[in-house]
Amino acid sequence: MSGQIERYRKVIENIARAEAKAGRSPGSVRLVAVSKTFEAGDIRPVIEAGQRRFGENRVQEAAGKWPALKGEHPDIELHLIGPLQSNKAGEAVALFDVIETVDREKIAAALAAEMRKQGRSPTLFVQVNIGEEPQKAGIAPDRAVDFVRQCRDRHSLSITGLMCIPPAQEDPAPHFTRLAQLAGQCGVESISMGMSGDYETAIAHGATHVRVGSAIFGGR
Repeated sequence: MSGQIERYRKVIENIARAEAKAGRSPGSVRLVAVSKTFEAGDIRPVIEAGQRRFGENRVQEAAGKWPALKGEHPDIELHLIGPLQSNKAGEAVALFDVIETVDREKIAAALAAEMRKQGRSPTLFVQVNIGEEPQKAGIAPDRAVDFVRQCRDRHSLSITGLMCIPPAQEDPAPHFTRLAQLAGQCGVESISMGMSGDYETAIAHGATHVRVGSAIFGGR
């Protein structure tokens, strides 16, 4: 058994255990396997083990490997979890099934235009800069509710979730709690939070999607 498959199965077990501990229904948390920087040969064993949701940080990198993999496995759901530039909106709409990083007016407008042009409607999450870190992308927490409303009213975008990356050196739990509260205020059901080091904590605080990379694929 390959290392990826062993690690993948361990993550699946940990998610199930965290769901049970939090009193949540089995299968209520969706695993997004973060395959950024890994080649198709590294990803295929995890696909063959049953994983169908994957996350990529960059449009160009994803465009180089995922069309072929999705051709082999049409039921794969591909998530963009890295920052999106407006000039890549067309490629992102064409390639990704879920875009988790809507974070400013320019991106919302570009996505709306491309979705109308292509007749394709990826699922959209708004990224919240939950720790208000200047070096990170995302809408400020105190602007999140208004921004979601703006996306819906001005651009007719269906925002279905929020996403965050908490500060690396802080306890993530308060940040996860705040994102879950914001999701309630925004009227969205999907909450993407938690990565390899803290996904079990995220599940305890209401995550519906966890983005796990190194715990499955190993170090980069």
